Amino acid sequence: MKGNPQKYAKFSARSPKGMLHDRLCYRGAKIIIACRDMEKAKEAMKEIIETSGNDNVKCMKLDLSDTKSIREFAEAFKKDEPKLNILINNAGVMICPYGKTADGFETQIGVNHLGHVLLTYLLLDLIKESAPARILTVSSMVHSWGTINLEDLNSDKSYDKMKAYSQSKLANVLFSHSLAKRLKGTGVTCYALHPGAVKTDLQRHVSGPMYLLMLFIRPFFKTAVQGAQTTIYCAVEPSLENETGQYYGDCARTDCCPAGKDDDLAQKLWELSCRMLNITWE
Repeated sequence: MKGNPQKYAKFSARSPKGMLHDRLCYRGAKIIIACRDMEKAKEAMKEIIETSGNDNVKCMKLDLSDTKSIREFAEAFKKDEPKLNILINNAGVMICPYGKTADGFETQIGVNHLGHVLLTYLLLDLIKESAPARILTVSSMVHSWGTINLEDLNSDKSYDKMKAYSQSKLANVLFSHSLAKRLKGTGVTCYALHPGAVKTDLQRHVSGPMYLLMLFIRPFFKTAVQGAQTTIYCAVEPSLENETGQYYGDCARTDCCPAGKDDDLAQKLWELSCRMLNITWE
């Protein structure tokens, strides 16, 4: 991105381990790690500073499964930070047993989608003031398996952990699609992306036949460094300055599924998400 080379990047994560933060640090970015586990965040921060030589890193408490935590984080962030050039919505849970967030949302739609919607909403004014700026939302190729159940987004009537996960990943793509349209002309661009299958603990809830499949294919998964590349590409690649609302994989623009480009579905999901979060998005 052109402009001030001292960029501010906020990275929301369930687990801070990985190479995304320090790769951005090598580029001179100020990194704010937002994480629910502060001990792990501090360990990651220390490692990032040691490996990158950039000590402009801090960590802040954020739990995407609790709207109270999200609001407290956003308030503290806006109080302490003068700008936000890159927001990376990266937190996620995958095919976990049925559960509810602090606000009564099904865990996967609550953390993967609704938590990021609220976080982006609360930080948006600062992001627009910091333009040129970018908002990245990490989705997955399994969004193409997903359907948005507008009548039971919260899986109150029935729950299938894989369907709930793929629904949340499709919601990521639709959110980025809708957000890009609303931010057109503001200098803020939006990107959804698939990082690839990466060796992390995201698959810790996998069980049954899928667990056996994972054991077989896991050796072919990307490393943390490889898995971070598409996110870094969308965050800093100059040629993307005039693109917004697109979907990326393997550091290249690619096609999302047809549902991910459905304007009517995107609008309905947007309205439903705002009602569930009790926010009014002008």
